[in-house]
Amino acid sequence: MAQMPGLPPPRPIPLKDRAQLVFVERAQLDVRDGAFCAVNADGTVTQIPVGGLAGLMLEPGARISHAAVALAARTGTLITWVGEGGVRLYSAGQPGGARSDKLLWQAKLALDDAARLRIVRRMFQIRFGEAAPERRSIDQLRGIEGVRVRESYALLARKYGVNWSRRKYDPKDWEAGDVPNRCLSAATACLHGLTEAAVLAAGYAPAIGFLHSGKPLSFVYDIADLWKLETVVPEAFRIAGQAAQGKLDMAPDRAVRLACRDAFRRSGLLSKIIPQIEDVLAAGELPKPKPAPDAVGPAFEDEKGGGDDGHRG
Repeated sequence: MAQMPGLPPPRPIPLKDRAQLVFVERAQLDVRDGAFCAVNADGTVTQIPVGGLAGLMLEPGARISHAAVALAARTGTLITWVGEGGVRLYSAGQPGGARSDKLLWQAKLALDDAARLRIVRRMFQIRFGEAAPERRSIDQLRGIEGVRVRESYALLARKYGVNWSRRKYDPKDWEAGDVPNRCLSAATACLHGLTEAAVLAAGYAPAIGFLHSGKPLSFVYDIADLWKLETVVPEAFRIAGQAAQGKLDMAPDRAVRLACRDAFRRSGLLSKIIPQIEDVLAAGELPKPKPAPDAVGPAFEDEKGGGDDGHRG
């Protein structure tokens, strides 16, 4: 997209200064008169302040033009293509992750068994407000966390009058799950989308996790779990309880998204999540790697951008 005459090129702004996520379905995303917009089936046009968003989640029926993708990339806004309810991730743009020093440090920490255990113990402490039990392996800590999470689900289900058995859903068939599980899936999808945007903005790789591993978003799951029980999970069960009582005037997944938006705003999550990532990784107690002495530096120094470390300025 050509720069509009008389206007400076779009630059990323820090994630902490952005709004959360916008879900788009059954609309064409394009750039008109230099503005990012959604064109609806009836021809109406809605402008979207793309540079002020953490991310866009495109659901079935959404289309996006080359100009729109280019503008989102320049403003450092993550675009993800997801299934219904945001549950299944098909693809994602990558406006961040452009810091080799941070990527190498993250990989170094993940490959060092002692450092990885220290990081997992720190995540346990953040999540549950107490030190992890001594002399426990990562697998054992994962098991302890799993028990506590299941207990939290059961307590919240009783609190909000939800008929709950266990976590069960099919990402290939959204309608197959019961309402409580669909509410939880929609809620965690919101949190994962926001967390992925933060991980990329901070300059790290979503796939290199510590407690989770083997998934494209392993590190996203690690970080999202630090906030899940205090933000989106209570909202999911609250909305499921309202649905069971017939008190909702909209689809449960939409109600969950709105509730998650408000929970993110109340908790100030966008201003906290990147510092928390740095705190977690610092627990590994390994120094950041220095460039190799024979490495060739950049031919031209980039102008300092206004976004986060991972944003391409």
